[in-house]
Amino acid sequence: MSSVDLQNMSMLDLFRLEAETQSEVLNKGLLELERHPTSADLLESCMRAAHSLKGAARTIELGGGVTIAHAMEDCFVLAQQGKLTLRRPQIDALLQGVDLLNRVANPPGNDERWVEQAGKLEIERFLSDLGNAMAETGDAEPELSRVLPDELRENNGRVLRVTADNLNRLLSLSGESLVESRWLKPFAGSMLRLKRQQRHAGQTLDTLHQQLATMALDERTQTVINDLRDVLAQCQHMLADQLSDLEAFDRRSVNLSQRLYDEALACRMRPFSDGTGGYARMVRDVGHSLGKKVRLEIIGENTQIDRDILEKLDAPLGHLLRNAIDHGIEPAWQRDVAGKPEEAVVTLEARHSAGMLLVNVSDDGGGIDLDHLRATIVQRKLANQDTVELMSESELLEFLLLPSFTMRDTVTEISGRGVGLDVVHNMLKQVRGTIDITNNPGQGTRFQLKLPLTLSVIRSLLVLINDEPYAFPLAYVNRTLELQQDQLSMLEGYQHFTFEGRQIGLVSASQILQVGAFQQHGDTVAVVVIGNHEHTYGLAVDAFLGERMLVVQPLDTRLGKVPDVSAGALMEDGAPVLILDVDDMIRSVEKLTSAGKLETMRHGNGGAEAGKRKRVLVVDDSLTVRELERKLLTNRGYQVVVAVDGMDGWNAVRTESFDLVITDIDMPRMDGIELVSLIRKAPNLQSLPVMIVSYKDREEDRQRGMDAGADYYFTKSSFHDETLLQAVTDLIGEAGK
Repeated sequence: MSSVDLQNMSMLDLFRLEAETQSEVLNKGLLELERHPTSADLLESCMRAAHSLKGAARTIELGGGVTIAHAMEDCFVLAQQGKLTLRRPQIDALLQGVDLLNRVANPPGNDERWVEQAGKLEIERFLSDLGNAMAETGDAEPELSRVLPDELRENNGRVLRVTADNLNRLLSLSGESLVESRWLKPFAGSMLRLKRQQRHAGQTLDTLHQQLATMALDERTQTVINDLRDVLAQCQHMLADQLSDLEAFDRRSVNLSQRLYDEALACRMRPFSDGTGGYARMVRDVGHSLGKKVRLEIIGENTQIDRDILEKLDAPLGHLLRNAIDHGIEPAWQRDVAGKPEEAVVTLEARHSAGMLLVNVSDDGGGIDLDHLRATIVQRKLANQDTVELMSESELLEFLLLPSFTMRDTVTEISGRGVGLDVVHNMLKQVRGTIDITNNPGQGTRFQLKLPLTLSVIRSLLVLINDEPYAFPLAYVNRTLELQQDQLSMLEGYQHFTFEGRQIGLVSASQILQVGAFQQHGDTVAVVVIGNHEHTYGLAVDAFLGERMLVVQPLDTRLGKVPDVSAGALMEDGAPVLILDVDDMIRSVEKLTSAGKLETMRHGNGGAEAGKRKRVLVVDDSLTVRELERKLLTNRGYQVVVAVDGMDGWNAVRTESFDLVITDIDMPRMDGIELVSLIRKAPNLQSLPVMIVSYKDREEDRQRGMDAGADYYFTKSSFHDETLLQAVTDLIGEAGK
């Protein structure tokens, strides 16, 4: 979708649009023709592009544009006829013509007289250079023949003029709509609790009726009690119906809001190719200036990227590509000695992965010389020799991201000026992205940029810290863990745990945020693992609250930079939540460590708490499902007992005490519906909450379960870990409360 309205554009604006489109075709085609000079398809494509530009220029009486495009068209026609072979000199001249066409369409200073004045000299120089280039191969300068007008291509797709601010507001509002739609689920949970209270009231009334049955009541009192029972039963049925309607509306609302947000986001998204049009030419020209034969391969040109992020990527990617050619690609003689082809390849790739955008810049050069890097670090007095020798490869590569760091001793047009990879690093910090450098000596280097798909909404992990919710951007979370007390150890006075074969320091998130002291309760510690390489830490939090999509709300600029916080957001219920700045938190951890101020987390009375934990019976004939549910509930702090079928479950609830039963439907010996019915008929079990988790997702199956007396009905194909745990909490509360 374009941001312009073709109906309101002038003819000159149309020509500029045409020139932009066809120039991209010519640039790409010419670079390919340098490798495949006789390709009929490429020659035809370039000839058509030049022909279209000639006709468009003729239509608006832009004589200079007609002259350039016609000369280029004649060259392509001669090449098609086999009378001309396009080699580097001819390609250089034709690329010069493409640049000149763009200047004709967009004259310097928007001075339309430029074409008839300074531009005229440039056009004459271009024709001379083109003639000289073809003379090198014995071909004559193409004769400029009479130019015929060409019809402008029609654009049948209606496009509208939409400002960037309008799109930003639309996306922000649709993001808020998406977040607001999720408010219905907790509201439905409160309705479910109300239903449970009503059922409990009905059971209490039934008990009262049974006790009064032994007494001689007058007819009016008996009638009042019966009417009260009928009214309460009607209320229960009405609430059940309303709850069912609310759940259906919740699903539709979330689906509609998601579709609205996706459409609004799509308006801001552009294919990766929109930002890469000049890279192939730039790689070719930079390589040529350095005496290196280099080709750019672009993978994932159709990958959709947020417009703002795509614009911010332009300078960093250009720097990384030039860096790859200058520092990464070896001279031809070195490639020959290494058995590599003369033509080097730099690859630019964009793809989506796990809700993030990954952009890779890699080359097949010699890789980064770590010895040279160590020497440069010492020479620039960033570390002494002994320290550098002890550094790991990942620690050494991080120096490349420092401001003004360069491995060049002399200044050239390409490098050595002190404008290092910190340009890339600074951009990534602006958009909450990260960079990872992979070095393969003798084979090449890869720079991987990891960025959010959009800047307006982020996927977050919600945690509880000192009884307040906070959000970690998921892009910065390596892992979440539930650690047992025996998995923690003391090393050099600090608490550690083993993570991926390494000892990782454990730090209290409460201490980092200065919101009180962490006090562990229960048998486990909830840990968020952040950082990378040698700077990896585990942050102890009170509890995990699950994943959320949050609409980013920038903090008031009058606050300045709030330590360890990057932005704010609103929860489904309208409550504010702070989005944490993970990079800032890592720096805070390092400051506390260097100052020796890290606190050791205290372990609460786990034994006493364990005795008060609520008990859940899981009834399912599937070993996999049983273990999944048991693990989820145990990690949240509940005591869990399992039963292999309905009969086993019925025996368990009759002999032991439970706070909740979770059951499947289809099981041998006794199915879940029969089990729920038996529980509801037993006087001492009538108030026991029961949840059904089944693969049966038809409405009639759900209704059977609810009619039998279930408090909750989940389908196994749709429920996620956190939704199941939230439902359990809604029914019986937290494990230790």
